[in-house]
Amino acid sequence: MYLRKLTRQKDGKSHAYWALVESYRTSRGPRQRVVSYLGELDGSGDIGADHAVLTPAEQQQPLWKTVNLHGVRAERTREFGAVWLGWQLCQRVGLLDFLRDKLPSGKEEIPWADLALILILARLCHPSSELYIAEHFYGQSALPDVLGIPPDKINDDRLYRALDKLLPHKETLEKLLKDRLGSLFKLEYDLLLYDITSTYFEGEAEQNSQAQRGYSRDQRPDCKQVCIALVVTRDGLPLGYDIFDGNTQDVTTLQKMVETIEKRYGQADRIWVVDRGMVSQENLKFLAQPPRRYIVGTPKSLLKKFQHHLLSQNWQSIREGLEVQYCTSPEYGQEVFILCRSADRQAKEHAMAERFHQRVQKALLKLQKSCVQGRLRELRIAERRIGRLLERNSRVARFYNITVQQEDDDRRLSIHWTINQEHQTWAEQTEGCYLLRSNITEWSADDLWSAYVQLSHAEAAFRIQKSDLKLRPIWHQKKERVQAHILVCFLAYVLWKALAQICKSKKLGDEPRKIFDEIGRIQLCDVILPTKEGTEIKLRCVTKPDKHQNILLQRLGLKIPDRLTITH
Repeated sequence: MYLRKLTRQKDGKSHAYWALVESYRTSRGPRQRVVSYLGELDGSGDIGADHAVLTPAEQQQPLWKTVNLHGVRAERTREFGAVWLGWQLCQRVGLLDFLRDKLPSGKEEIPWADLALILILARLCHPSSELYIAEHFYGQSALPDVLGIPPDKINDDRLYRALDKLLPHKETLEKLLKDRLGSLFKLEYDLLLYDITSTYFEGEAEQNSQAQRGYSRDQRPDCKQVCIALVVTRDGLPLGYDIFDGNTQDVTTLQKMVETIEKRYGQADRIWVVDRGMVSQENLKFLAQPPRRYIVGTPKSLLKKFQHHLLSQNWQSIREGLEVQYCTSPEYGQEVFILCRSADRQAKEHAMAERFHQRVQKALLKLQKSCVQGRLRELRIAERRIGRLLERNSRVARFYNITVQQEDDDRRLSIHWTINQEHQTWAEQTEGCYLLRSNITEWSADDLWSAYVQLSHAEAAFRIQKSDLKLRPIWHQKKERVQAHILVCFLAYVLWKALAQICKSKKLGDEPRKIFDEIGRIQLCDVILPTKEGTEIKLRCVTKPDKHQNILLQRLGLKIPDRLTITH
């Protein structure tokens, strides 16, 4: 669900409100519907307002001064709303207290806790390099006013060293955030979703032994990379992560991550949900050891074992466009299988197959024409071109039986091809179908399927970290700096998901992007008032939220201060 800004003119007045919109699928495609309308709350709102993070200017008796209106000016406008919101979230999840407790001030001029906080808030509000943070973002934001640290005291060297100070606390931070988020949002840790991705480097990364070339999810096989394994809850909140060498195969990471989480949080009431890319016989035996329970995807080749179920009429519709079958087999003992058939997936796979077929047949006709015209005469060259063609279109390569012959009369080549009807029929029968397997026998097919599709939260976590929080590409070259960079992205993602949970509880949907964008437009500036006596009064003022921003702030229970006390 997402928010849509609306304005209505009535009785000569402008009325601002929001629509909470939900996307859903129908047989005619995706549609949207309005779930509710959100306007301003009556009185002080239906939730208690938090205290402002920053101390507002003291409310005193009116003080009157004669001001030269022609000399009134505003100076140093800077970003306030997003930084202020991020600061609130740090307080809410206990991150601020943790940093000041674990990174206490010593002889250094700038506390390490404040530098670490700058890195996290910058990653949340304006993801960029440490150099950009020091030279641009920090001074152009309200962080100097929040932290009381002048911009000239922040440089990239101090930020780099703050990364080194933060990294040793990774495991403690994960435990703290798990406990804190669990108590704040009443989370359940029974269903754990595990997935893995990769992120690539710019540069050779010669000082990092983990930087290796491997299967790139970012379509950058030319770059070295590391693999990041992540465990999240059913709500998408992160529980822990680990970093593996860039050439690590997915299946080899599962056992280590499961043992790490179990050692840290215990084995009781844990259901592991993993994708088919991490399933092997060894991993299945490992997951089947009591008290572990699992729901996993399977390779499509396993559908052959349940071919008679595919052709049966025992499908159960659990929602529009989705049918399932509950299957068992003596061959697999106590395991249960859920055969799923999705109409949307079927249409997508059929369209993809048709596109590949058309591409292959068009290329074969072109080769055939070259043979007829005598432009292609060498047998080995023709076979090589056909091989490359099938390699580029491997999805349908097995359907084609292609032969190249050389005519005896004029030594011209001829190309002939047929489609394997058995393979074609099987492909059509299995379009849109996939198979799940589990050792949970007491759940219904609907429950097992619903749990498995929660893996989309893990995929969304990687998507947010890569796109919104700019996890990629990695510019650091040293191993420890890379690990610290990923830790900062992880902490920023925790704040992102914390805001998503708050929005969800306040009926603002579960997508915080719009919230960040809207509140981020609130600015901080210095207003200069020249007086009759020849002096100037400087007021540090926060721009007044507009009607739409006020609605969001009221719903979140937050109050933006009108002015800040000037401390430096």
